[in-house]
Amino acid sequence: KKDVVLHTIHYMDGNVTSGGRLTPRLVGFLSTAERDFFELFCSVDGVGVKKALRAMTQPVQDTAIMIEQQDAKGLSGLPGVGPATAERIIAKLRRKMPKFALLVRRETPSGEKIKDGVVEDTYQALLALGHNESDARQLIEQALASGDKFKDVEAMIQGIYKKKFGS
Repeated sequence: KKDVVLHTIHYMDGNVTSGGRLTPRLVGFLSTAERDFFELFCSVDGVGVKKALRAMTQPVQDTAIMIEQQDAKGLSGLPGVGPATAERIIAKLRRKMPKFALLVRRETPSGEKIKDGVVEDTYQALLALGHNESDARQLIEQALASGDKFKDVEAMIQGIYKKKFGS
């Protein structure tokens, strides 16, 4: 038996102006980052909860990377997202995506869990060390793909630089 934690949002669905009634709805996410991404996505003009739910057919990381790289064609391939909506999404959200583009598997290839915050804190540290957002993300993804174990930010940064510069 395994416990599951869902991070939820609650919203009211329906149209009272046309004589309908409001129905409470609950949407669950596996992480707070996924929930935060969804709420940001819903904040774009023309994208409500229903449209955002239909569009969430890919992992948040993949959608965030499309937004960050201004891939309007890829975004407009999502259900319910046309070219004009894709452009609005990019215009409003592209500077907010690095955090979400960094969402990674909850486990390394070796099966060891990564402590919450280590990846995000390492990302922030790499930015402080002068790396740009894209470079920092790639370095972290390469480190995680290596299968090495990183118990904290220091270990991850050492692993990244060891891989990048040798020794």
